Amino acid sequence: MRRSANKIIVLVLFFVAIVSSSIAQELSRVGIINPMQVMEKSAEGKSIIALLEKKSNENQDKLVKMDDQIRDLETRINTQRLTLTQESIMNMSSDLERKRTDRKRFAEDSYREFTQLRDRLFNKVKTELIPIIEQIGKEKNMVAIFDLTTSGVIYFTPTIDLTEEVIKKYDASKASKK
Repeated sequence: MRRSANKIIVLVLFFVAIVSSSIAQELSRVGIINPMQVMEKSAEGKSIIALLEKKSNENQDKLVKMDDQIRDLETRINTQRLTLTQESIMNMSSDLERKRTDRKRFAEDSYREFTQLRDRLFNKVKTELIPIIEQIGKEKNMVAIFDLTTSGVIYFTPTIDLTEEVIKKYDASKASKK
């Protein structure tokens, strides 16, 4: 009786080892990509980020100049109120309102344009990355590759992170086109 119990235990352990091995093999066929790292570390991503920063800085500079003009006009109206004619005050006040409206419109328009530019450039990169990611998946015989930013992954082992490999292949594909 003791021998058959030992045989059963050995068979159960053998079965658990086989199941664990197949689960480990399946997990090794899953990958993770961090698109934000691709944007931050790839040559194309860096140039896009630099372009967006430049555009943002230009918009901010223009808004600062508009704010300065508005403040200057407000100061002139307040300091010269007693010496100006009613018509001059009305003209300056209407000019002030026009400048405030122009500033508001510029802020809204530049934000919308910036957002559209960012989305267009990010989608372009995403479109260019998909064939590269698919190629890596096929080469490594993977069953799934997840986008780390949208997948809801809380924890993963770094061995399934394919981001660096994607960056290298993406940079190489861009370099070959130049």
